[in-house]
Amino acid sequence: MTRLKNLRRVNCVSSKIINMKFYPLAKPYITAKDKASVLEVLNTNYLSLGPKLSEFEKKFAKKLGVKYACAVSSGTAGLHLSMLAVGIGAGDEIITTPFSFVASANSILCVGAKPVFVDINPLTYNLDPAKIKEKITSLPADRRKKLKAILVVHIFGQCCDMGAIQRLASKYKLLIIEDACESIGAAYKGKLAGTFGQAGVFAFYPNKQMTTGEGGMIVTNSKKIYEICNSLKNQGRAKNDQWLNHKSLGYNYRLDEMSAALGISQLEKLDFMIRKRRQIAAWYNEILKPYDDIVQSPMTAAVNTHSWFLYVIKIKNKKIDRDLLIANLKKAGVSSKQYLPSIHLFDFYKKLFGYKKGDFPVSENVSGHSLALPIYLGLTRRDCEYIIHKLIAEINNLNDAG
Repeated sequence: MTRLKNLRRVNCVSSKIINMKFYPLAKPYITAKDKASVLEVLNTNYLSLGPKLSEFEKKFAKKLGVKYACAVSSGTAGLHLSMLAVGIGAGDEIITTPFSFVASANSILCVGAKPVFVDINPLTYNLDPAKIKEKITSLPADRRKKLKAILVVHIFGQCCDMGAIQRLASKYKLLIIEDACESIGAAYKGKLAGTFGQAGVFAFYPNKQMTTGEGGMIVTNSKKIYEICNSLKNQGRAKNDQWLNHKSLGYNYRLDEMSAALGISQLEKLDFMIRKRRQIAAWYNEILKPYDDIVQSPMTAAVNTHSWFLYVIKIKNKKIDRDLLIANLKKAGVSSKQYLPSIHLFDFYKKLFGYKKGDFPVSENVSGHSLALPIYLGLTRRDCEYIIHKLIAEINNLNDAG
């Protein structure tokens, strides 16, 4: 009889595990129309360099309100080409943030330039304009002459303080390149991310607000920058498009037709998808209000419109073992992840430039205690309540155990 009871208990537990809902960190919103758009291309003779690519670029440029859009194979490729197109090269120095996906700083290294990191705002996690000015004015004259640009990273779906950054760029004669890979649809005082500088770059990885699978887009109002990027992405092919006439060293950074077709379909419902993400973020914000002594909710600057690539909270108790918290949440069916490590503490950046812990304390503090929660279309308010309930319960358990 005891053995039978134990068996029933095991079966009950197993059933709960099997039926437990699992919340991934992100997932794309793919509709029947998206699938049909891709299949339509597969039934043509154009799988690359066809009409969908041009259509996607034109519709994207119109959506952003810019003159030109150049589709590429990834956001990283877009950043690389943008650096080349504005003339950044060996010996130049570029101000940027250490709190970002590594591709932003790597794109600077790829053209032989040097990233000059500046610390971030502790609430928005974006570049701090005051720290930018402090860095510029603290550099000796020979170093200041090497400064060529500011690579702005609009983090997690929120614009940087572009008014202050544009004033600094103008005063010190610096170019602006925008890494808007996480922030399509975000705005500063009503002006969209990616439209402030000489070039802006977007990415369409599956966890982004819209996706093409892999893929990216460069936007600009400069015909020269557009033509350089358009050539370089296609092995440096000459403007006359002759098959074997290549005028410069280029790259295979093309976006294929299937991805472009998916991009067109996704772009049509981008506003809808961002509205849904904003609703999920609003639910999280409301549910987290009673727990502001435990976690810091994401802060949106008053002049900004957020597009919510991620929902990132910060754990206030610095003694919490975040890795253990992530593991415990996973057992409860909730995915979470550190976002983001500080780039200057990656081994090869420390080796190249001698960075060490303590160089950018705000970035390191956020990196050490932040946590991304699930955000994707399909989450309900009840789902958000469950996720936050599990988060707070696990934090309290770890507090009690500590």
